[in-house]
Amino acid sequence: MRFALRYHAEYRYDGTVYDQHNVLRVKPAATPAQRVRNFRLAVEPTARTRTYVDYFGTEATEFNVPGEHERLAITAEVEVTTQAPPEPSSAGSWDAARGRAYTDTGGEFLLHTDDEPGNGALDELRAAVRSDSPDATVRQVCQVIPDRFEYRPGATFVGSTVDDLLEGGAGVCQDFVHLALILLRDQGIAARYVSGYLFAAPEDGGQDSVEVDTHAWVEALLPGQDGGEAGWVGADPTNRKLAGEEHVKIGHGRFYGDVAPIRGVYKGSVGSAHHEVSVQMKRLG
Repeated sequence: MRFALRYHAEYRYDGTVYDQHNVLRVKPAATPAQRVRNFRLAVEPTARTRTYVDYFGTEATEFNVPGEHERLAITAEVEVTTQAPPEPSSAGSWDAARGRAYTDTGGEFLLHTDDEPGNGALDELRAAVRSDSPDATVRQVCQVIPDRFEYRPGATFVGSTVDDLLEGGAGVCQDFVHLALILLRDQGIAARYVSGYLFAAPEDGGQDSVEVDTHAWVEALLPGQDGGEAGWVGADPTNRKLAGEEHVKIGHGRFYGDVAPIRGVYKGSVGSAHHEVSVQMKRLG
């Protein structure tokens, strides 16, 4: 599939700010299943940018706006071509996932973070997702989470925790992915948080251009068969399926904070800031 993407973020402040520094992660990644061309980035007020590849391999752009301003606008446009990833085989066994080759490849994506709920809050979910193989467990996670929790925009916010999801019974893709990471790592499956875009046009007749939000899914490391090489497989617990050609990857990390679309600081006596973000995704073929 071929897409034209336009990301636009606009911030308005109720006073004057200055010396604003930001790090932006919105450019789709170049991968074996994804080709990127004609990336363009515009910042208002005009700012000098610096691009680098971060620790996890995601392309990031830094920029600084030193002068006084009351508005910041960021527009990124890009064309991307995706192809459907190969269907994973019924991969390797649990024993293969405990081997040295697997754990070395999984690295820090096997490690727990400090947001895991205590007091046995996840015991029932852990039992519900455990299956005969790592591959089957990944697929089960994609069913159990949306079975147990409602997808409801506005139920949580960017700083919400898995405890908030468990208590409220509803959340968004970010919350579903953070829960999936805990459940998979608990089983000994290396898992990473993926940020990107999802083309989600209606199936009945479809639309070639849609407004979307930035999306999140997981990539799980499945061990190979008969000592073969392990491979990363995308899985989308929000939509009950493995990631496909409609998923456009930006990058990955241990959790949301590693691949947030924009992070930054500014100086100024400002009581509040108002922001709007829109993503237009047009299917070209």
